[in-house]
Amino acid sequence: MLQERFQKALRTKGIAVFLLALCCCLSGTQGQGDHEDQKTCCPSDTCSLMKELTSIGEKLGAMGEKLGTMGDNLRLMETRLQTSENEVEELKRLTGGRPQVAFSAALWDTGDAAGNTGPFTTSIPLQYKKVFSNTGSSYNPATGIFTAMVKGMYYFRFTMMNNLNTPPNSVVCLTKNGQRLVSVWDTVGSDAHDSGSNAVVIPLEVGDNVYVELQANRLVHDDKMNYNTFSGFLLFPI
Repeated sequence: MLQERFQKALRTKGIAVFLLALCCCLSGTQGQGDHEDQKTCCPSDTCSLMKELTSIGEKLGAMGEKLGTMGDNLRLMETRLQTSENEVEELKRLTGGRPQVAFSAALWDTGDAAGNTGPFTTSIPLQYKKVFSNTGSSYNPATGIFTAMVKGMYYFRFTMMNNLNTPPNSVVCLTKNGQRLVSVWDTVGSDAHDSGSNAVVIPLEVGDNVYVELQANRLVHDDKMNYNTFSGFLLFPI
């Protein structure tokens, strides 16, 4: 399209140059006409027309240069688009045309260390820093938050271990966009070393956030055995 406009502009510029040359010829032959012809076309009119056509020619030339630059940019964009399309086709070939999203992480990533996380005065997302897998890069270990990049149906599961002291004082909730969905509690009894888990299947829109929230004034215990985990994956797009 831009090339057609550029060629059209060149044709228009050529017409303007032709008219300019024609006016020059008319100006040169004007003095040879009779007195009646000189009344019909005066030199001042011819000069004015020549100046106007010259201005038009200059403007068309500038337009032609701009269109040429736009044509170069368009060819560059077409090359980049073709490269992106090739990458998308390769991704589709590798994944069978379906998006792949899956992650799994444990709470601690500190070797043989052991101890409690919490308590805090407010509820906070637990940051599962030991990442086992993160296909699709939807899980952020720096925040503990999974952000959906594909609209679809998802499965999430989390596990919890209570503090080693009695009485137990552990409460965690799976949360979507600030709304609590399912929980694991251990706050009553004289025993310790208890653990639990829960899971959900939920639909997510692009941009929805899912995380495990440690409730205010509660805590969980972990060590190198990785008792506290957070996992999820895309079942299918919707």
